[in-house]
Formats: sequence, structure tokens, C-alpha cells
Amino acid sequence: MANPFSLLIGWLLDLFFGDPQKLPHPVVWFGKMIASCEHSLNKGSHRKLKGALTAISLILLVFALVWMLRKILGIFALFIFDGTREQVYQIPILLYIFDAIAIFYCLAGTTLIREVREVFLALDRSLEEGRKQVARIVGRDTSELSAQEVRTAALETLAENLSDGVIAPLFWLAILGTPGMLAYKMVNTLDSMIGYKTDRYHDFGCWAAHIDDIANYIPARLTALLMLLYSPPKFLDKPSGKAERGGVRGGLRSTSGRLLPSGRKNRLKFVRKYARNHVSPNSGYPESALAAILDCRFGGPHYYFGQLFDKPYIGTNDRPLTTADMQTAVRINRIAEVLMVLLTLSVCLFAFLSIPS
Repeated sequence: MANPFSLLIGWLLDLFFGDPQKLPHPVVWFGKMIASCEHSLNKGSHRKLKGALTAISLILLVFALVWMLRKILGIFALFIFDGTREQVYQIPILLYIFDAIAIFYCLAGTTLIREVREVFLALDRSLEEGRKQVARIVGRDTSELSAQEVRTAALETLAENLSDGVIAPLFWLAILGTPGMLAYKMVNTLDSMIGYKTDRYHDFGCWAAHIDDIANYIPARLTALLMLLYSPPKFLDKPSGKAERGGVRGGLRSTSGRLLPSGRKNRLKFVRKYARNHVSPNSGYPESALAAILDCRFGGPHYYFGQLFDKPYIGTNDRPLTTADMQTAVRINRIAEVLMVLLTLSVCLFAFLSIPS
């Protein structure tokens, strides 16, 4: 279990600096390991079995290495401080530093927000720049996207990666400490590289995708709940920006009769209805939560690696998305992130205070 001081320091480092661009990053190492295994093993027969063994082995390897490294740092501290084991573990400075750095590397909230903002700024300059910028954060083919589709892709990614890049790592930190947090990053990297239903990855990457689904099952739903705790009302159907009271208790109806997801109850119903429209059993939850808050439509057909995937829509209001929507979405992300940090801090602090002195 990570201590609360390391969590706070690691999160503040990410908050102010984002991913370090010029420093070695564990996710880059994970990617190289996955690419090497995929290149060597994704051929011939038994691809599903080889993919399963690859995914499980890499995840367990990361967990074991981090666990062992923390143990080694604890033993090394004995020689540095020249004290008894009990004295050293009262002030485990090396472990604090290691955990803080690991947490810093595992969180991606600031970098994600920065990238999404850059998409909207690039799109203001030209459609081509917007397409190139959004290609940095999505896996789909962006060469033929319209301006609306570029904005939609950026906001979908902002919602989905709030779960993958912030909430889920903190969740696994609270459950299994920094070894679990880094093992989760391997799970997520495996899915992002080989967890596709294309001809190349369908067999080899299916276990990676299933493991990612399991690892994100609770965090994705928790992400949606945290997002919905702060839900500014949206009245978008009338030119005046107002809506009229309708016959549905606790909600609002537009002049066209469409229910606006303005209250938390209606937004929760919206999420329960549309989350299952996503091909992923998890990604639909944060995406539908943001669609409910913004009263917009996500999803639809997209090209991945040259293949068309006809995804269902999330929501029905195909209205133009704006920079103001992006700013609202960023605010929602930050609030959900802070709430999850406070929740994780509470768990870590409880565990920290429960350690016998």
C-alpha cells in the first residue's frame, strides 16, 4: 500500500508538469516489450494461447519486479541509515521517493487535458492541423474526419482516458499499491497496442482485451459516477438557451419534446441506457456520462487500421461541439480527478495509520 505522502507528491507532480517528455518512461518500455513479443509470437498456429501467455506473463513480471524493487530499497535503507529494521521502516525515505515517482509516471491527467486543448486550438487554425493533432491521442483513422468528428473524437478520448489514465491507476494503487498500479499500466498498454478485433490482433490480442475489461470494470463505472457528481445544466434546444418544464418528473423537456439530461437522476438513466451502446463493456460509461453532461452525441462508425467499425451512437443530439464544451469537459475531468485523489488518500491514510508502530 502506498503511503499518502507519496500519493500527494506524485499527483502534484503530474498536476503541474504532466508526463516528462525528455525522461525515460515505463510505458515506453512496456510498449517495446509488447512489440517485441508480438513480432516474435504473433505468427503461425496457437496465436490465442501465445497471446494469453504473453499478456499474463508481462503483467505478472511488472508486478513482481516492482514488488522486488521496493523490497530491495527497504533492505538498502538498512545500510544507509545503519539502524535496525524497525528504525528504518519508521522513516522509509527511499520507498517514499520511489512510490512518488511511480505515481507521477502512472498518472496522465494533465497531459491528457493538454493534448485535448491542443486539438481544439489546432482545429481553430485549420482542419488538417486538427486531424493531425487528434491523431496523437486516438487510434482511429483521422485523415477524413470532419471538424465535428475531430472535436467528438477528442472529447470521447478525454472521457475514456479519464478512466484509463487517472481513475483506474488510483483505484489499483489503493488496492495493490504501486506494484498493482504499474501492473495496471501494463494491462492498459497491452490493450492499447494489441487489443483490437482486426485480422492481425483478433486472436493474439483477445486475452489482453479481456484482462483490460476486467481491470477497468469497477474504475469505469466509478469514473462515470464521479463525473456525474458535478453536472452543470445544459439548455440547448431553444435559441434563448432556455427549456420548458415538461411532464417528466425531475427533468426538463425541450420545445421539441426531447428529454434534456439536466438532473443527476436523468443523467444516470442516460448513462445506464447508452453505456451499453459502446463496443467496450467499460468505455461507454465515462463517454455516456460526458455525453449526458454536454447533451451531445458520441460514437458512430470509425476506421481502425483500414477496417470500418460501425459503432452505435451514444445519445441523440448531434449538435455542433464548441470550445466551451471542451472547457466544460476539462472542468469535469479535473473535479472527478480531485475527488478520486481524495478517496484514494483516505484509503492510503487509513492503511498508513493502521500499521503498528
